[in-house]
Amino acid sequence: TPIKKSWYGLAWSPAGDRLYVSGGNDNIILAYPVAQRQFGAADTLRLGKAWPVKISPVGIAVDGPRQRLYTVTKEDNALYVIDLKTKRTLSRLDLGHEAYGCLLAPDGRTLYITLWGGNALVAYDTQTGKITRRLATESHPNEVIQSRNGRYVFVANANDNSVSVVDTRAWRVLETISTVLHPTRLTGSTTNGLALSADEKTLYIANADNNCLAVFDVAVPGKSAAKGFIPTGWYPTCVRTAGKKILVANGKGFSSLPNPGGPQPVKKTDDSGYQTGVVKGPVQYIGGLFKGTLSFIAPPTAAQLQAYSRQVYANAPFTKDSEKEAVGEAGNPVPRRRGEVSPIKHVFYVIKENRTYDQVLGDVRAGNGDSTLCIFPRKVTPNHHALAREFVLLDNFYVNAEVSADGHNW
Repeated sequence: TPIKKSWYGLAWSPAGDRLYVSGGNDNIILAYPVAQRQFGAADTLRLGKAWPVKISPVGIAVDGPRQRLYTVTKEDNALYVIDLKTKRTLSRLDLGHEAYGCLLAPDGRTLYITLWGGNALVAYDTQTGKITRRLATESHPNEVIQSRNGRYVFVANANDNSVSVVDTRAWRVLETISTVLHPTRLTGSTTNGLALSADEKTLYIANADNNCLAVFDVAVPGKSAAKGFIPTGWYPTCVRTAGKKILVANGKGFSSLPNPGGPQPVKKTDDSGYQTGVVKGPVQYIGGLFKGTLSFIAPPTAAQLQAYSRQVYANAPFTKDSEKEAVGEAGNPVPRRRGEVSPIKHVFYVIKENRTYDQVLGDVRAGNGDSTLCIFPRKVTPNHHALAREFVLLDNFYVNAEVSADGHNW
């Protein structure tokens, strides 16, 4: 059964007989019983009324012996504690920032929470119901995992392309692992998934925007060593190890697609599924066009990892040298090197939200477009077409964005 609005949050019961899944903006946790390797009908744990009430549970942790479920939220920035017997919310604690992941220590006494919007890891005492410790991480901490004995916690930091390794006894960051392909502090790797090998000597790190896993030797705490990279599918969002396999969930699957049946401003009704999850016919809202994939990867040998690493670098368009000299034509008025003189004095960006090149300028014959996807042709958007004709068409400008939020920060 499709879960219409889930975003992040999965947790097994300690006995492995129930799977808990975040229902996202429906503000619920779905509990699926498992018997004979099949899922049964889901039970519902409700945190509040559905969207537009802002709650949105994400990370989940389950305390089997105490029959408690912990979930943190990204819309009302809180920790909810739920009684699994009565399905009632026992308490709600304001965290002050958007949360992402939560992880129960092996002894069940401490719950680690990553504050996605607060750049911190906090420790919640499950006995007293209070936050007892706070530790600064790097920007946008998200997924959090731990060693089997609970001594070390690993936190992925999306905006800083890094992983914070935390010694939970000393309560300090033991080291910060850089996951980038090149020695740069530029945002762009989007580190967002973590997994330890069965022997806990190797850490696999999902770099979503680099389409790869970074592989590190973490056998000696505080003295990690980079081993290489493994290519993945498009936008890896989660990595796990199971037996002799590395499992990688790739959020965007194989390819992007046009959506001629998507939200149409000239129509009075909208059957695209935009923000509703309810459609008549094939999903055409851009958020529903991506079909994720799951990769099964055997742990590579040293020689294989070298080959994988070369492939990852070959796949990446950015190089360190490109900071010094950009690709381009000699004599172009746009400088290729820092400090070069240009006749251009001012640059104005005219940005059109929510529309692709084809939807607005697909009817321009000089461009590399598809006129069948054009819904705002010249007669509807004469000013846009005049700007493109008189200045620059930019018909081969590409970005890895699909929805409004990807561009709002610009």
